[in-house]
Amino acid sequence: MKKIILLIASFLLLLYSCKKEKGTVTDQKKNAVEKVIKADTATHRVSEASTSSFKSNKPSDLVPAGYEIQYDAEGDLNLDGLSDRALVIRKKEDTLAARKMMILIKNTDKTYRLDKISDTVLPDEYNEAGYKMHDPEDISIEKGELNINLYDIGPYGNQFSRFKYLNGDLILTYIENYNMGVGSHSALYYEPVKGKLILETVNTMKEEMPSESKTFHLKKERYVFEKTSPEDIVQKVYGSVHAE
Repeated sequence: MKKIILLIASFLLLLYSCKKEKGTVTDQKKNAVEKVIKADTATHRVSEASTSSFKSNKPSDLVPAGYEIQYDAEGDLNLDGLSDRALVIRKKEDTLAARKMMILIKNTDKTYRLDKISDTVLPDEYNEAGYKMHDPEDISIEKGELNINLYDIGPYGNQFSRFKYLNGDLILTYIENYNMGVGSHSALYYEPVKGKLILETVNTMKEEMPSESKTFHLKKERYVFEKTSPEDIVQKVYGSVHAE
């Protein structure tokens, strides 16, 4: 009887140790990701070598300590036949703080590795007055493209961005922006890699609401995901056109 009790006790102790060890490994991964993110803040780049030692089967294991997943999208982003993930994360204790976006690439062994991270690609969720900037917000991965869709019926306007892998970099390929102002509605369609810009304006002050469309050929740009702010680029493009 004593032998049976000892065997049961040993088994329970082993089970507890395994669970504790598993939890410790997960915490180590989260802390390691957090260190890499902090170390790479200056360059906005995460190298595969710096994260290969803590790849994981669970995307949540690669979320840095103190953060939670707000949005999660799945799809084949780098067109290698494997389903990747895009995560929007925010601090658990301060959901009003600036957010980050993580790109997790799936390996052939079915694990994930952190490939890209950006703290600029998404605008703040709330403005200084506590008003939600865009609602709803949506991210998706379709046909090898990362889509970030921000909707708003107020002063900020709708903004749709697309990113695609080109020679190992995740590049901004398209921005679409709509704004409704007093007396007019405006739309912007911009392809940075091609340098092509289309601006449309609708005059709502007249009964027939006439529209005007202009096409511009700008300098070709290569905006990488890690340090791109679509919101800033829209303002830059409008500024450059109006300066001409």
